[in-house]
Amino acid sequence: MAWARKSPSRTCAAVTTLAILLVTAAILFVMGRPPICSCGYVALWHGAIDAGNSQHLLDYYSASHLIHGFLFYGAGFLLLRRFSVSLRLILATLIEAGWELLENSPMVIDRYRTATMALGYTGDSIINSLSDITCMMIGFALARRLPIWATIAAAVALELVTLALIRDNLTLNIVMLLWPLEGIRQWQAG
Repeated sequence: MAWARKSPSRTCAAVTTLAILLVTAAILFVMGRPPICSCGYVALWHGAIDAGNSQHLLDYYSASHLIHGFLFYGAGFLLLRRFSVSLRLILATLIEAGWELLENSPMVIDRYRTATMALGYTGDSIINSLSDITCMMIGFALARRLPIWATIAAAVALELVTLALIRDNLTLNIVMLLWPLEGIRQWQAG
Protein backbone atom coordinates (compact mmCIF):
# COMPACT_ATOMS: atom_id res chain seq x y z
CA MET A 1 0.00 0.00 0.00
CA ALA A 2 2.71 2.45 -0.93
CA TRP A 3 0.07 4.59 -2.65
CA ALA A 4 -1.66 5.12 0.70
CA ARG A 5 1.43 6.79 2.16
CA LYS A 6 1.96 9.09 -0.78
CA SER A 7 0.21 12.34 -0.09
CA PRO A 8 -1.62 14.07 -2.91
CA SER A 9 -0.48 17.61 -3.47
CA ARG A 10 -2.38 20.30 -1.62
CA THR A 11 -3.75 21.48 -4.93
CA CYS A 12 -4.98 17.99 -5.81
CA ALA A 13 -6.57 17.57 -2.37
CA ALA A 14 -8.21 21.00 -2.62
CA VAL A 15 -9.55 20.28 -6.11
CA THR A 16 -10.87 16.90 -4.95
CA THR A 17 -12.69 18.36 -1.93
CA LEU A 18 -14.10 21.16 -4.10
CA ALA A 19 -15.32 18.54 -6.59
CA ILE A 20 -17.01 16.65 -3.74
CA LEU A 21 -18.78 19.87 -2.69
CA LEU A 22 -19.89 20.63 -6.26
CA VAL A 23 -21.15 17.09 -6.90
CA THR A 24 -22.98 17.12 -3.55
CA ALA A 25 -24.61 20.46 -4.41
CA ALA A 26 -25.67 19.11 -7.82
CA ILE A 27 -27.18 15.96 -6.30
CA LEU A 28 -29.02 17.99 -3.65
CA PHE A 29 -30.37 20.24 -6.41
CA VAL A 30 -31.60 17.21 -8.37
CA MET A 31 -33.17 15.92 -5.12
CA GLY A 32 -35.20 19.15 -5.05
CA ARG A 33 -33.40 20.90 -2.20
CA PRO A 34 -33.62 24.70 -2.40
CA PRO A 35 -30.31 26.48 -3.07
CA ILE A 36 -30.95 29.02 -0.28
CA CYS A 37 -33.61 29.72 2.31
CA SER A 38 -37.08 30.17 0.83
CA CYS A 39 -37.12 33.48 2.72
CA GLY A 40 -34.95 34.80 -0.14
CA TYR A 41 -31.75 35.68 1.69
CA VAL A 42 -28.76 34.00 3.31
CA ALA A 43 -27.83 34.86 6.88
CA LEU A 44 -24.40 34.12 8.31
CA TRP A 45 -26.04 32.98 11.58
CA HIS A 46 -29.57 31.80 12.29
CA GLY A 47 -29.99 31.33 16.03
CA ALA A 48 -33.71 30.62 16.23
CA ILE A 49 -35.01 27.07 16.31
CA ASP A 50 -37.71 27.55 13.71
CA ALA A 51 -38.39 27.07 10.00
CA GLY A 52 -35.22 29.03 9.14
CA ASN A 53 -33.08 26.47 10.90
CA SER A 54 -30.80 24.53 8.54
CA GLN A 55 -31.50 27.07 5.80
CA HIS A 56 -28.68 29.57 6.33
CA LEU A 57 -24.89 29.28 6.65
CA LEU A 58 -24.52 28.61 10.37
CA ASP A 59 -26.88 27.57 13.16
CA TYR A 60 -26.64 25.72 16.46
CA TYR A 61 -26.30 22.42 14.60
CA SER A 62 -23.07 23.65 12.98
CA ALA A 63 -21.42 22.65 16.28
CA SER A 64 -22.31 19.01 15.66
CA HIS A 65 -20.58 19.18 12.27
CA LEU A 66 -17.43 20.54 13.90
CA ILE A 67 -17.60 17.52 16.21
CA HIS A 68 -18.00 15.25 13.16
CA GLY A 69 -14.65 16.64 12.01
CA PHE A 70 -13.09 15.90 15.40
CA LEU A 71 -14.43 12.34 15.26
CA PHE A 72 -13.38 11.74 11.65
CA TYR A 73 -9.88 13.00 12.36
CA GLY A 74 -9.64 10.76 15.44
CA ALA A 75 -10.98 7.71 13.61
CA GLY A 76 -8.61 8.32 10.71
CA PHE A 77 -5.69 8.75 13.07
CA LEU A 78 -6.49 5.48 14.83
CA LEU A 79 -7.58 3.36 11.86
CA LEU A 80 -5.96 4.83 8.76
CA ARG A 81 -2.46 5.90 9.82
CA ARG A 82 -1.04 4.53 6.58
CA PHE A 83 -3.07 7.07 4.67
CA SER A 84 -1.91 10.65 4.38
CA VAL A 85 -3.84 13.35 6.22
CA SER A 86 -4.99 14.69 2.84
CA LEU A 87 -6.48 11.33 1.89
CA ARG A 88 -8.13 11.03 5.32
CA LEU A 89 -9.66 14.49 4.86
CA ILE A 90 -10.96 13.53 1.42
CA LEU A 91 -12.49 10.36 2.89
CA ALA A 92 -14.03 12.33 5.77
CA THR A 93 -15.44 14.84 3.28
CA LEU A 94 -16.98 12.02 1.25
CA ILE A 95 -18.58 10.55 4.38
CA GLU A 96 -19.93 13.93 5.50
CA ALA A 97 -21.26 14.64 2.00
CA GLY A 98 -22.91 11.21 2.01
CA TRP A 99 -24.54 12.06 5.34
CA GLU A 100 -25.83 15.36 3.96
CA LEU A 101 -27.42 13.50 1.04
CA LEU A 102 -28.95 10.88 3.33
CA GLU A 103 -30.07 13.50 5.87
CA ASN A 104 -31.98 15.29 3.11
CA SER A 105 -33.71 12.19 1.81
CA PRO A 106 -37.47 11.94 2.43
CA MET A 107 -36.90 8.92 4.71
CA VAL A 108 -34.58 10.76 7.11
CA ILE A 109 -36.54 14.03 6.97
CA ASP A 110 -39.66 12.09 7.98
CA ARG A 111 -37.69 10.35 10.73
CA TYR A 112 -36.55 13.71 12.11
CA ARG A 113 -40.15 14.95 12.09
CA THR A 114 -41.54 11.93 13.90
CA ALA A 115 -38.74 11.01 16.31
CA THR A 116 -36.97 14.23 17.26
CA MET A 117 -37.79 17.77 18.36
CA ALA A 118 -37.59 18.90 14.70
CA LEU A 119 -41.33 18.69 14.11
CA GLY A 120 -41.41 21.16 11.20
CA TYR A 121 -38.08 20.12 9.70
CA THR A 122 -38.15 20.17 5.91
CA GLY A 123 -34.48 19.44 5.23
CA ASP A 124 -31.47 21.65 4.59
CA SER A 125 -30.92 24.22 1.92
CA ILE A 126 -28.00 23.44 -0.37
CA ILE A 127 -25.97 26.30 1.07
CA ASN A 128 -26.53 24.96 4.60
CA SER A 129 -25.46 21.46 3.57
CA LEU A 130 -22.27 22.84 2.02
CA SER A 131 -21.66 24.90 5.15
CA ASP A 132 -22.15 21.77 7.29
CA ILE A 133 -19.52 19.93 5.24
CA THR A 134 -17.20 22.92 5.58
CA CYS A 135 -17.73 22.92 9.36
CA MET A 136 -16.71 19.26 9.41
CA MET A 137 -13.54 20.12 7.48
CA ILE A 138 -12.78 22.92 9.96
CA GLY A 139 -13.30 20.50 12.85
CA PHE A 140 -10.96 18.02 11.14
CA ALA A 141 -8.29 20.71 10.75
CA LEU A 142 -8.69 21.84 14.36
CA ALA A 143 -8.39 18.28 15.65
CA ARG A 144 -5.22 17.86 13.63
CA ARG A 145 -3.63 20.91 15.24
CA LEU A 146 -5.01 20.86 18.79
CA PRO A 147 -3.81 18.55 21.54
CA ILE A 148 -6.14 15.61 22.13
CA TRP A 149 -7.30 16.99 25.49
CA ALA A 150 -8.23 20.32 23.85
CA THR A 151 -10.20 18.60 21.09
CA ILE A 152 -12.10 16.50 23.64
CA ALA A 153 -12.72 19.57 25.81
CA ALA A 154 -13.99 21.50 22.78
CA ALA A 155 -16.35 18.66 21.82
CA VAL A 156 -17.72 18.40 25.37
CA ALA A 157 -18.10 22.19 25.58
CA LEU A 158 -19.94 22.34 22.24
CA GLU A 159 -22.27 19.54 23.35
CA LEU A 160 -23.00 21.21 26.70
CA VAL A 161 -23.52 24.68 25.23
CA THR A 162 -25.98 23.47 22.59
CA LEU A 163 -27.71 21.28 25.19
CA ALA A 164 -28.14 24.31 27.47
CA LEU A 165 -29.21 26.71 24.71
CA ILE A 166 -31.50 24.58 22.52
CA ARG A 167 -32.01 21.33 24.47
CA ASP A 168 -30.37 19.41 21.64
CA ASN A 169 -26.90 18.36 20.52
CA LEU A 170 -25.15 15.68 18.49
CA THR A 171 -25.53 13.03 21.19
CA LEU A 172 -29.28 13.59 21.65
CA ASN A 173 -29.75 13.83 17.90
CA ILE A 174 -28.22 10.37 17.44
CA VAL A 175 -30.18 8.89 20.33
CA MET A 176 -33.46 10.31 19.11
CA LEU A 177 -32.89 9.22 15.51
CA LEU A 178 -31.93 5.66 16.43
CA TRP A 179 -33.93 5.01 19.60
CA PRO A 180 -36.39 7.80 20.39
CA LEU A 181 -37.20 8.20 24.07
CA GLU A 182 -40.46 9.90 24.95
CA GLY A 183 -39.00 11.46 28.11
CA ILE A 184 -36.25 13.17 26.12
CA ARG A 185 -38.74 14.33 23.49
CA GLN A 186 -40.99 15.88 26.14
CA TRP A 187 -38.01 17.57 27.83
CA GLN A 188 -36.81 18.95 24.50
CA ALA A 189 -40.29 20.32 23.75
CA GLY A 190 -39.94 22.42 26.91
